[in-house]
Amino acid sequence: MQIKDKILLITGGTGSFGTAVLNRFLETDHFREIRIFSRDEKKQDDMRNFYKNDKIKYYIGDVRDYSSVEPATRGVDYIFHAAALKQVPSCEFFPMQAVKTNVEGTQNVIRAAALNRVKKVICLSTDKAAYPINAMGISKAMMEKVAVAEARNLTETVVCLTRYGNVMASRGSVIPLFLNQIQKGEPITITDPNMSRFFMSLDDAVDLVLFAFENANPGDLFVNKAPAGSIGDLAQAMIELTGKPTEIKIIGTRHGEKLYETLCTREEMIKAEDMGDFYRIPADNRDLNYAKYFSEGEEDVSKIEDYHSHNTEQQGVEGLKNLISKLPLIKRDVFGENVLVNNH
Repeated sequence: MQIKDKILLITGGTGSFGTAVLNRFLETDHFREIRIFSRDEKKQDDMRNFYKNDKIKYYIGDVRDYSSVEPATRGVDYIFHAAALKQVPSCEFFPMQAVKTNVEGTQNVIRAAALNRVKKVICLSTDKAAYPINAMGISKAMMEKVAVAEARNLTETVVCLTRYGNVMASRGSVIPLFLNQIQKGEPITITDPNMSRFFMSLDDAVDLVLFAFENANPGDLFVNKAPAGSIGDLAQAMIELTGKPTEIKIIGTRHGEKLYETLCTREEMIKAEDMGDFYRIPADNRDLNYAKYFSEGEEDVSKIEDYHSHNTEQQGVEGLKNLISKLPLIKRDVFGENVLVNNH
């Protein structure tokens, strides 16, 4: 990748995704400067003390506030936009807050990038944006629409998207919750054991970012082909890995939760380009002259399935044990290995 001696900006850089991207690029000579943009000074101070690296520059600001975003993009070559409200329940109760951060915030980042001639902006999305049923997913679906619409009108800045399933052991996710419950001798609480989810590691997530950096055209959406499994199997895998017999308690589906997650809709799968470990979904570049599309139609839609966590290869208990046993959190807290777990 021809990005040596460049400047990278990571919005939401103190979160799980942001720090994973930061860690990967600190190990290379791709960037001479990495800017961390976020609103939490405590997390930034923790990072500053943790890394003690002059290559990292810290910017306090909020993506909702264009006047704080724009100065942070000056001189930047690439942006990874990870700042978001992502908790389903909190977005459900405060939907306008999700709109302000996820939708308006994304537009602010893209417009600041365009003003300052940033080469490429990669926006982080979620499987919940495909057929969204909750406020978080709806706000991310609108974020995707905003990014594609902006991408159409830019000549010097390429805007593209990456869509992820669940990232294993990211902050606020189910694996740390299950592990904490097991260690305290409490029952594991499961909403529905038949729920399936995609499972990605943070390394997989960063690989997708790198792939997008190298291969994106304006408006492209990239999806990682991730392994999938049920929440019931995940709980059993955690119990077997820890070796601590633990009760599983079914508590019922949370407000706004899906039975399975869709990474690509069937409408997207019609035009998806299979690129090995990834799908590329090109932008819909039709103009506002809709009439000709109503008369032509797309007969293939009814013949193609979505790409979701129920109809892809299921890992089962053994497969999930193999996946999660590689996580730094599990290596440290279950196997007692001396590994670094960055919790910032």
